[in-house]
Parts: sequence; C-alpha cells; structure tokens
Amino acid sequence: MTEDFDLITIGGGSGGLAAAQRAAEYGARVALIEPAPLGGTCVNVGCVPKKITFNAASLAHALADALDYGFDVTVRGHDWAGFVAKRQAYVQRLNGIYERNLAKQGITHLAARGRFTGPHTVEAGGRVLTGQHIIVATGGRPTVPGIPGHELGLVSDDFFGLTSRPQRVAIVGSGYVAVEFAAALRALGSEVTLLVRQDSVLRYFDAYLQEGLLRALADDGIRVVGQAIPSALGRGPAGLTLETADGRSHGPFEALIWAVGREPWTADLDLPSAGVGTDERGFVTTDDYQVTNVPHIYALGDVTGRVTLTPVAIAAGRRTADRVFGGMTGRHLDYSNIPTVIFSHPPIGTCGLTEVEARERFGPAVKIYLTEFVPLYNGITDHKPKTRMKLVTAGSDEKVVGCHIMGPGADEMLQGFAVAIHMGATKRDFDETVAIHPTAAEELVTMR
Repeated sequence: MTEDFDLITIGGGSGGLAAAQRAAEYGARVALIEPAPLGGTCVNVGCVPKKITFNAASLAHALADALDYGFDVTVRGHDWAGFVAKRQAYVQRLNGIYERNLAKQGITHLAARGRFTGPHTVEAGGRVLTGQHIIVATGGRPTVPGIPGHELGLVSDDFFGLTSRPQRVAIVGSGYVAVEFAAALRALGSEVTLLVRQDSVLRYFDAYLQEGLLRALADDGIRVVGQAIPSALGRGPAGLTLETADGRSHGPFEALIWAVGREPWTADLDLPSAGVGTDERGFVTTDDYQVTNVPHIYALGDVTGRVTLTPVAIAAGRRTADRVFGGMTGRHLDYSNIPTVIFSHPPIGTCGLTEVEARERFGPAVKIYLTEFVPLYNGITDHKPKTRMKLVTAGSDEKVVGCHIMGPGADEMLQGFAVAIHMGATKRDFDETVAIHPTAAEELVTMR
C-alpha cells in the first residue's frame, strides 16, 4: 500500500527539519525520513556539542587569567567524563524537542533509512511513500584518507563520544574542525600536534586571519607541522605513529583525529532510480532554487556541498517551502555575503570577500583597512593575545565587501556587521556610526 504526501523530506537535520516544518505550516501533508536522532550533524556531532566544548575551553582560559584579576583560584583538574555526560544530556533533550515538534505539526516521522524506488516514490522501513515533491537533505559525513591503517584514527563523530580525554593527540587537517578541536583539547590540557597538508590553516579565509591564527595556536602551545601528507598510520607499544609522504614519522600519540573534509551522504539513496544527478564528488547538483535536474526533487544543505553551514541549510529549506507551498514565487537563498564563525581560540568571524577575491573582482578599486591590538580584557593579564580586524572595500564609495575579525567576541559582533554588509554599507557608513566604548567592536567603526 502506498502512502501519499505533498512533501517527503529525506533527512532530519537542520535543513530537512526546517523545510518540513515550514511546509506543514502551509498545510502540506509532510513525511520526514530520518533513522538517526533528529537534528542531524549540527545537533548531535557538530555545532551544538562543539560550542559547548568551546565554552569549556574558554572557561579554562578564564581560570588561567583569574590570578591577574586578583582571584586566588585553585583548579584541581577537569572532569571530562562528567562534562561529556552533561553535554550529551543536553543534546538528547534537543532530540526530544524536535520529535515533539514534528508530532505537534502532524508530520509523519519514519525512523528508517529512505531510498528512491522511482521519481516520486521512496521506500523506508518497509513502507512505500509517494510524494508530489521530495527534498533530499541527508547531509554529509567525515572522510578519511585511503592509506594503510586509516581505521586506527578517529573522525569528528567519534570525538564527541570520547569518555576520556587523550593526553597526546594528533589532528590531521587545516579546516574549521581541525583548528576548533586542536584549540579546545589544548585548553583542557592535552598535548596537541596539528598536521596540515600545506603550511597554513583555514586556507579559504583571508590571509590576515590565517597568519593571526597560526600565531595564536603556537602561543597556546599547539605544535603545527606543515607539508604533512599522510601515507600510513600504525600502532606500536607506545601508541599511534603517523608516517607522511616525505618520510617523516610523527608520534607516538594516544589518539589521532582525521579532520580532512566531508563527503555527501548519498550512497544508500539510490539516486539513479529517481534520475537525480550528482557532480564528480557525489554532491547533488541544484540550481539557484535548490531544484535538481528532476523538477519536483530538491536538495539542500551539506549534501549539495554549497556553503556547508547549518543556518544556510535552514534558510534554503524554509525558502524552498515558502516558494513551493507558500506561493512566494522566486523566493530562494542568496549565497553571497554569508557570515561564518570558526570557534577557535580566539574565535574568528568573516563575512564577504577576502582581499584576494576582492582584487580579482574589482581590481585596483580595492582599499584595505587593518588593525591589530591587545583587547582591554588582556590589558592586565600576562597572556597578551592579539585581536585582528580587516575591512575590504571596493569602488569610489568604498562599499564594504569583506569583514574579517579574529579575537574574543568575534562570534557575537559579526552578526550585526553582516547585516550592514548585506544592506550595502560603505566605509563612510561605518565611520558615521558612533562607537561603543570600551569594546573591541568599536575598532570596526574607527579604522583609518
């Protein structure tokens, strides 16, 4: 027997949930297929537990600074297992909230894997569903290098299941997962080696931030090893040893975490049965409206490989539902000027173009504004990390096309500046805004 729905959403992560719930608000009959706990990568093994871990690491830094502020603080260590239990309890509470919200909105939730059996039909848990519209939002999963012994390493999903903190840990990768894990583990007491394929981190970010973060990592005692291309991972009596292509041997380590990228989770969807196309890496291809090559099938979030951020998936899902079920013709997500934050220590926030991107697009009409300073918080501490800020402007009116921040509070201050950039603010608009003193954010409206 076939069950009919207006919308079938395959995937219960941020994008799938957002699309399903918005469609249900318009009165659509919706089914959501997700075998794992609701919330996807973000809630279960991504943003949420990552930010809680960032908070724990930030407290460790604050405790180290407490003496400089006159506090006599004795720290007897950190209860990693107790912390992980509380973190997981919070995640499970969110899982339950999502489950209850689906029930309240009358959305059918199938806790099973879904696969296409035709352009309009999906099988899940022995049930056959027919959908007038179908959304693919299955997300991604961590990749590992295809080298001997790769299975001895952990991936980001495994990190959040660790019940004890490794004392000596290697992290392979240079992206946001790598630097966030490295900074957090170091703050909580681990000896951390970060192995990167080239000589920098966050290579798609502005070079000014890359340079600043490399210095901050070194200042915190993280060993960064460049030109490290993994060739083999082995285990000996003393622990794990990583061999690299240049003949070097690194280790021993108690644990090694692969943070070398993510791949789309499409292997068990049987996309060919629906005629849905993918690119050479397996990501589902879409147009500006999240539509695949099959007109009634859409894809959004990490499975498309386009700006793999939780708020992007949510925004794309809601806009798709608004257009398809809410009558908002032409509604879609604009992928330009999307702000993002790296929860390193200190955090990094960025929105818009890097300097290199701006010069490629606008040529000599680009003007750069920079500042670097010790934030007031660290004015009386022995530790003197530097905050860095950069504005990229273009044209005779100096329209702000890029904003890049590294330092405490970067994660919170960027949101408001992202609104200004989205609205087309110029450097003069920034200059005419009265500063809030004393803050780090005021530097963004006082640069000369």
